[in-house]
Amino acid sequence: MKSKAIFYHAGCPVCIAAEKNVALAIDPARHDLEIVHLGEAKTRVAEAERAGVKSVPALVLDGAAYHINFGAGIEVLR
Repeated sequence: MKSKAIFYHAGCPVCIAAEKNVALAIDPARHDLEIVHLGEAKTRVAEAERAGVKSVPALVLDGAAYHINFGAGIEVLR
């Protein structure tokens, strides 16, 4: 069974570069990858916070948040 991977970002250059790398690194046979641009999907900021996202870009994989660099703090996206 595949697990869900969610990549949250804000659209900045750091986030876009990380998105490209994450998309290449995640094995589609093992994970369903969803890309969420929090600048465009503000209704999902609270979801990202509940998942443990403190800054973007971040990947939530198997219920754990992994922060990739520091593009913007989550509080800026509220």
